[in-house]
Amino acid sequence: MASLSYSYKKLHPAEEIALQDVPQKAAKEDIDLDPLPVPNPSTKRPRTRTIIFTMIAFVLVLLTTLSLARAAWFERRQATTTSSTTSTKVPQYFQTSPEIFAGPTATGRAPFLAETNPAPFGASRSFVPNTPLETSLPIVGDTTNASIFQLMGSVSPYFPNPVGFGVNEYPLPSGANISQVHMVHRHGSRYPTTGAAVQTLGETFTALAKNGTANFTGSLSFLNSYSYGLGAEILVPVGRQELYDSGVLHYYEYGHLYNTSTKIIARTTTQDRMLKSAENFLAGFFGLSWTNNATLELIIEGTDFNNSLAGYDNCNNSNVGVAAGGTNASVVWEKIYLQNATARFNALSPSFNWTIADTYNAQTLCPYETVAFGYSSFCDLFTYQEWQGFEYSIDLSFAGNNYFESPTGRAVGIGYVEEVLARLTNHTITSATAQDNITLDNNTVTFPLNQTLYFDFSHDTNIAAILTAFGLKQFAPVLPTSGPPPNQQLIVSHLQPFGARVDIEIINAPQPVAPNRTEVANTSYTAGPPTSYVHFIINQRTLPLGASFPSCGNRTDGWCELSTFITIQQQSLANATYNYACNGHYPPVPYGSLTNGVPQATATS
Repeated sequence: MASLSYSYKKLHPAEEIALQDVPQKAAKEDIDLDPLPVPNPSTKRPRTRTIIFTMIAFVLVLLTTLSLARAAWFERRQATTTSSTTSTKVPQYFQTSPEIFAGPTATGRAPFLAETNPAPFGASRSFVPNTPLETSLPIVGDTTNASIFQLMGSVSPYFPNPVGFGVNEYPLPSGANISQVHMVHRHGSRYPTTGAAVQTLGETFTALAKNGTANFTGSLSFLNSYSYGLGAEILVPVGRQELYDSGVLHYYEYGHLYNTSTKIIARTTTQDRMLKSAENFLAGFFGLSWTNNATLELIIEGTDFNNSLAGYDNCNNSNVGVAAGGTNASVVWEKIYLQNATARFNALSPSFNWTIADTYNAQTLCPYETVAFGYSSFCDLFTYQEWQGFEYSIDLSFAGNNYFESPTGRAVGIGYVEEVLARLTNHTITSATAQDNITLDNNTVTFPLNQTLYFDFSHDTNIAAILTAFGLKQFAPVLPTSGPPPNQQLIVSHLQPFGARVDIEIINAPQPVAPNRTEVANTSYTAGPPTSYVHFIINQRTLPLGASFPSCGNRTDGWCELSTFITIQQQSLANATYNYACNGHYPPVPYGSLTNGVPQATATS
């Protein structure tokens, strides 16, 4: 199997090399420190002395020439070796450098938080060292010292789910063991998408500042000298850290599963931030020499390419208006929760007319600038309640565009579900189903079935669709556009923040594990044969599978028997109606009309 690796060869210093190839006598003459015999004054021979010094000089010149020639030969040899190594052909799907199909890679202005950070904010604020982002901001309406950076939906810097999904966490009962882990991981914090609305607004403010027409007052006065400095799409430094830290965490959790005599296949896409995320994770898990332990498989991310890690690229309807119900719902809610903020901003802007959309984009600049520069002046322009509103706007968007209120919710994620099912049932994928890349998935070199660790890297909306395609209906209740409902389950900052991860553990137990067990050891098992289970963990908290699949039972640990889970998932492809959902002709329906992640109308062609 072809693989990528890096090798380093130590080149001996030129002097040592030359010395090794010079005859021993000549070398001794060059370095001998014993004094020469003193000639007898009565028998001086000037001509003989001249000849001796000439010979010594000749030897020194010869040694120098040999040394330089030998060093040059070794330099040419290493250059040839390096060229040969770097030009070694590997299959495109294992090529990490030079990158192909990398997408936009524009970087932004370098941060200077030591200079731009306005903290501390007064005696009323507790001291919180930045890590490395400045998040200890005084926010109007925050009476509990909560963090607005956990209210930023899919653009929240990574944090573990703080409240869980309705079940407690339990340790493995004695005698049980984890035999497999299937992980799908979002990339880390990044710059905005190329051409995003935040970029347009930022460039507008920059132009006003440059041409001298900016006229903002009060808390908006920083805009009079504002300069937009964000890049596009690639990871920011804290994004690299999020993935590296996750790799370290996963090693502590699952390092024992790695067989040191093997080399695993990990998968990501060709986008730059996806490649860099995977590399940073693997460096955290294995160390900087991770190429000795894993081969990174790059699946092309682009329109019309089959790729289960970017399923929307080969699902046409997911990219048009019929699947934009969540966007429409979010706009309705923005007009409600940002009405006061927009009025405040207009009162401070004599020559700029703020719209609701402008205010929303300014609010969105806060998380993007924070992860890029460490601090953003946009963050404390909004109240705590307005940040709660921001979170809900993203919840609405994901619900209608990517989860169960989208007609393509299941279809976009079904390819990955089929791959997990194939691994669990030990077979490759031999016929075209959904977005699965049959060239790769029908070959155990590129789609291995014998690994204990499966590491895949994807995007936020794709992971949302994967959860939908699995049928996790805990996240299916419709979110109203009037405001958050009680006991809301679909909270995007808890599900798909930057650096989000879903870990699917396969657990083998010597007997059935009691469905209502406690942490007391003697209550863990019931009578019966060895039993295997599946355990879903999202952002370090257990997802109770019984809440979505009644046949899994209402277990206190949230697990499901593996055989039951596989039986359920064998219907997932049919439930997704992939071909019709992605390529059929059906009309858009009002937001909230769909609750199962598939189109409502019947096929017309």
